[in-house]
Amino acid sequence: MTDNDSFSLVCDAELDTSGLNCPLPLLKAKLELNRLPSGGVLKVIATDAGSQRDFRAFAQLAGHELLREEAEEGIYRYWLRKR
Repeated sequence: MTDNDSFSLVCDAELDTSGLNCPLPLLKAKLELNRLPSGGVLKVIATDAGSQRDFRAFAQLAGHELLREEAEEGIYRYWLRKR
């Protein structure tokens, strides 16, 4: 899941929540997803380690598809497809 060279995805929006702590990255992502059409892809960048658990649970509960997640040197990236 972390082979950056083989992964390319067109995103409809990108949200950088670096420096924000739980629950702000998830809340901001939820607001941004609300602006996207169904099927739209949002890329989120976060630095809060707790965001890993939060984004997995959120995607499952809200019915969105977590297309990919990456963790590298304290930077967490998520690609969510809106249902």
